[in-house]
Amino acid sequence: MYSINGKAEKIMEQQERIWLKNYPSATPADIDMGGYESLADYVSDLLIKFKDLPAYESMGKTITYAEVDAKSKAFAAFLQAKGLKAGDKIAFMMLNLLQYPIAMFGALRAGLIIVNTNPLYTAHEIKHQFNDANVTAVLVLENFAFELEKIIKETPVKLIMTTSIGEMLGLKGYLVNFVVRYIKKMVPKYTLQGAISFSSALSQGAGKPVNTPKGKLEDTICIQYTGGTTGVAKGAELTNKNLIANMLQVREWIGAANLTIGKERMLTPLPMYHIFSFTVNCLCMATLGAMSILVVNPRDQKQLVDTIKKTRPTLMTGVNTLFNALLNNPDFCKIDFKTLGLKLAVGGAMAIQKPVAEKWQEIVGIPLTEGFGMTESSPVLCVNLLHAQRIGTIGLPVSSTYIRIADIDTGLVVATGERGEIQAKGPQVMKGYYNRPEETAKTMTADGWLRTGDIGIMDENGFVSIVDRLKNMILVSGFNVYPNEIEDVLAGHPKIMEAAAIGVPDAHSGELIKIFVVKKEQSLTEEEVKNYCRQFLTGYKNPKYIEFRDELPKTNVGKILHRTLRDEELAKRKAKA
Repeated sequence: MYSINGKAEKIMEQQERIWLKNYPSATPADIDMGGYESLADYVSDLLIKFKDLPAYESMGKTITYAEVDAKSKAFAAFLQAKGLKAGDKIAFMMLNLLQYPIAMFGALRAGLIIVNTNPLYTAHEIKHQFNDANVTAVLVLENFAFELEKIIKETPVKLIMTTSIGEMLGLKGYLVNFVVRYIKKMVPKYTLQGAISFSSALSQGAGKPVNTPKGKLEDTICIQYTGGTTGVAKGAELTNKNLIANMLQVREWIGAANLTIGKERMLTPLPMYHIFSFTVNCLCMATLGAMSILVVNPRDQKQLVDTIKKTRPTLMTGVNTLFNALLNNPDFCKIDFKTLGLKLAVGGAMAIQKPVAEKWQEIVGIPLTEGFGMTESSPVLCVNLLHAQRIGTIGLPVSSTYIRIADIDTGLVVATGERGEIQAKGPQVMKGYYNRPEETAKTMTADGWLRTGDIGIMDENGFVSIVDRLKNMILVSGFNVYPNEIEDVLAGHPKIMEAAAIGVPDAHSGELIKIFVVKKEQSLTEEEVKNYCRQFLTGYKNPKYIEFRDELPKTNVGKILHRTLRDEELAKRKAKA
């Protein structure tokens, strides 16, 4: 172990770059930003460069880069005509539809700051996020507008735009909307006074000039939230530099997969409001002139497998649970993968389990590449080698990225092979948390390193493995769930004295939520608790297991010991096994 100063700093720098010897020959140690000052300018050049190529496909409808270019300009012009100015915040409550990249690129061109919002959020969660970020405009899919209606008057939102699943699908869209609205009844009734349809917005902005402000690399262009409710949700400020850098870092890394510019097709089952899909699928694919195949509902396994057969993707991303589900789908396993042409599959957002990776290799015939990142790092920090997987590791740091392992107690860098907190530095690391300097100070060290909260080990070749989690965050199917947000909700129940939430292992979701509750009134039942949670928490944040206790383990100053609860739960499960 050694401190980070003087001569030791040089030793640390040498250790931090030990992974470079394992880089593919075509992968540079550092990226070249290409002289771009804003993501809007970079994307504009890409839309022109690949104008004749297909950019996005959804439900059989394909649009070219030129169409995205024209429609995003129209959307930008509309936003500016409505009085929105550079730096204003716009929220998108969307599924994976053609409307998303058009609106997102349009917002960038208008100089707005994007706030990606999970459309499945409850009114309680939406209200917090919109007020915290000072959102003044929102584009919402009509399926979720009823939740927005409940709190819209309690937010700063002035401009409301709505869209439908079939709105960009041409004549087919009328049939799709009829089925969604009236057969499947997937659109609850809502009233949003003054709302404008997405199509109308495009029509009003078509042909009008756009005044794209001159951006700077350090300008915030996206506020990406890491949690969901008051007290724990933090908006990571991602800048032009952060997102351009991560796009280039991913492009340089996957360049080792023998990809062909303008010929690749990327399956996009993860929602683009999630940072992984937002950067890798929506943004990075534009650097390759690739087509992104948008999957609206990846949980519909039949439709997903049919889409794979029909569109024949050469690339795909996903999470462990998705890959595991596909491997247990007989129709997927019957696909002739030798002729399908799939070159690369990348898993992120949660750990890839070894049995899943091994079965994927066996069935599909290519490695399942695991990567690692955080919302705070735009998100990609490390990725496994595409040609030589190290199963059980998160791979090597990508270009221009430094990783160090620091002692949890002292903050000093540990020797190779010793465990400590994984910390990162690079051009993709966030500016900080929006309006939360105290939280930023907790996450960023004084010398500018991002504290990931994960405990890891780096070997002599620079490969990093995660061995434990420092923070209490729960990871459900790739989505971060913070115990505090659940506990804050439970604290509002009149029959609950106190509560604690932990994550417990689950073969399907990675982790599920268990809560420990101390009753204030003995009449309280499990069903009452679950019904209460459903009012305030998105589905994946709701507790699967509830245990009533007389008291909770605490420190001598009264802090609940979540680790003790986890250890007790694991011991109990081990005894039953």
